[in-house]
Order: sequence, then C-alpha cells, then structure tokens
Amino acid sequence: MARDIGKRLNQLHTRRSGVDRLGRVAQDTAADVLKKSYLEESWQKRAKDQPYTRYCLGAMQEVDQDYTRISLETAERVGKQLLEGLQAASIPVEFRLQGSVPLNVHIRGVSDVDLLTLETSFLLYATNGLKAKAGSYYATDKNSLGVLSKLRTESEKILKLKYPAATVDTSGGKAIAISGGSLPRPVDVVPSHWHDTVDYQALELERDRGVYILDKKVPATLSNHPFRHIYRVNQHDASAAGGLKKAIRLCKNVKNDAIEDGKKIIFPSFDIASTMYHCDLAGLRAGAFYELAVLAETQRFLDELYHNADKAKSLLVPDGSRRIFDTSEKYEGLRTLSMEMDDLAKEVAKEQSNLLKFGGDPSLGDSRRVLNGALVGN
Repeated sequence: MARDIGKRLNQLHTRRSGVDRLGRVAQDTAADVLKKSYLEESWQKRAKDQPYTRYCLGAMQEVDQDYTRISLETAERVGKQLLEGLQAASIPVEFRLQGSVPLNVHIRGVSDVDLLTLETSFLLYATNGLKAKAGSYYATDKNSLGVLSKLRTESEKILKLKYPAATVDTSGGKAIAISGGSLPRPVDVVPSHWHDTVDYQALELERDRGVYILDKKVPATLSNHPFRHIYRVNQHDASAAGGLKKAIRLCKNVKNDAIEDGKKIIFPSFDIASTMYHCDLAGLRAGAFYELAVLAETQRFLDELYHNADKAKSLLVPDGSRRIFDTSEKYEGLRTLSMEMDDLAKEVAKEQSNLLKFGGDPSLGDSRRVLNGALVGN
C-alpha cells in the first residue's frame, strides 16, 4: 500500500462525495455536490491520530443515502422518458435496476446506475420448465437479436431527442451511457428482455428470472441473472450482520486507490463482490462489534486465495452461472489486491497495538489477532 495515506484519504473523500465526477452531472447538481463535499462524514471524525484506521472505516461505509436516493430517482426519470418514447414506437417495456447501486455496494457519490430496459413482447424460456410443459408460452417469429437490436436503436434515438443537452454515448456494446445536461446522475441504459428459467417457472419468483442483454459490438445476446446475484449477496450480508457489503466496499476502494498509485488491477467489481461472497461469514459478522474484524477476514480470505489458486479458480459467482476467475488477468488482479490488503491490515494493526507498532514488521497472523479484538472509539 502507498505510504502516502493522506493521499488515499483525500481520494476516498473525493470519491464518496462525488467531486471526482462533477463533469458528469447537471451544473446545479455539481454546485450542490461541491458544497456538500466540505461537510465531514462521521468516519472522518474518528481515529483522528490513526489515519490508516480512519481510511479503513471510511472505505467500508455505505455512500451517503441522499446520494444513492438521487441516483435511483435519476434512473426512474430516464425510465419515464424512455417509456413514453418507446410506447409511441409500439415497443412495450418495463424497467428494473441491476448492479452495485441497488445492491448498495457502490463506492462513489456520483455512481452510474444500470437501468435494464426490458422489452416485454418477447422472452426466451426454458423448454423443460413447468410453465413450458403446461403450454403457457406461444411461438413467435421474432428472435432475441432482432428484438434487442431494434430496442437499442430506438432507445438511442429517444435519449438523444429527450436529452439534447446531455452526453449520450452510444459507443458501448451493452449499454447506452447518458450523463450531464439536466441529469443529476449518469445512467447506463441496458436494452434487454426476460428469460424464464426452470427455477422461475416453478415458483415465479423474480429473483430466479433471468434476462438477455445485447452486445451490439459482436453483435450477440448474452444471458444474465442480476436478481439472483442481488438476492444471494443480500442473504449472505444479512447472515454476516452487514459485514459482507463492508468487505466488498473495502476491496473496491483499495483497488481504486491502488490503481491511482499506478498498480494494474484487472478485477471487475462484480467479481470482487462474487469473491467476497465466499468469505467466512462468522469472521465478517464479528465486525458488528469489532469493526476492524471485517478487514481481518477480508485480508485472511484474499491471502488464502492468493496461496491456493486451485481453490480460487473453483469459486463460482453467486448465481452459479460461471467461475469467478475465468481469466488469468482476474486472478492476477486478486493477487495484487491481496498484497494491498496485507499492507493495510499491518498498518491498521500497528495503530491499534503499541506492541506491533514498535516491534518491526508484524506478521499477518498477529495483525489479524489485533484487528479482531480492537475497539475503535467514536
């Protein structure tokens, strides 16, 4: 970890306050974000003489609820404009959110929101599901690629028409990115349609329903299970008394700051969340009382995967659809993040123990023992 912890604290504050993305929001919103950035958050007032500890506490916390509320409201606003335009084009749609914002593991005050724009006149279904066997679906001459390509084209036209002052970036394969203009937050519009899986057909629980999205660069359609991912991470987080989401945010913040320091870490946020999903939940749960225990378990688990490639490469994403480390670059990204977390754990432990502080370079085991029993005052 960079020894300039002051720089990392500043970067953390800038990221959480949204000052790093003032150019991607409406001008009046930018002024509000800048004004609010001068206010201290509660974590900034703690551990005043322990900067590494203060950084760790801040990196685990959820983003201010007002920032998140504005993100959600902006996505809803864009959805209403799309609905009006697409209905006029005889394309029926409905909307859902996916990604880090609805899961509440985003780390930026100004976060992109993924808005699934679901064409409802077409879906794919598992032919061996209960509803399929009961004859509940009917044939169509439409196909997934054609439906989503048309939805993408019409959505691009509508967004450019409805938001002439905004930047509508259509270069992405999977999403139309819209920002600036009158929008207080950036939104990624993701053309998609439903996929009724076997599990969904059995109980009709939306968490089991899949979606197909378009990658227009290929072009091709891709299967995705965003609601199962959100549901399962939420379940584990509840079992960990909120510790899992703290660990995910901690990893994402450390990754971002390491990149700012010039490190190369190819380890997507989705895969970070998927990795931490497999942590020891009891270890994370201890963080409800001993806050730094979340850091201890995060360091321990990443270190375990660092030294056990076979275990790391056997782990599946929470929805079970693929292995997390399906490329060598991701695993190398994990190894780099693990070393960053080793350094952070040692520095925080030294601030919590004079024995470690003046005893040279502490072992990771000794550092974890200190972190698991440390109480940080308010």
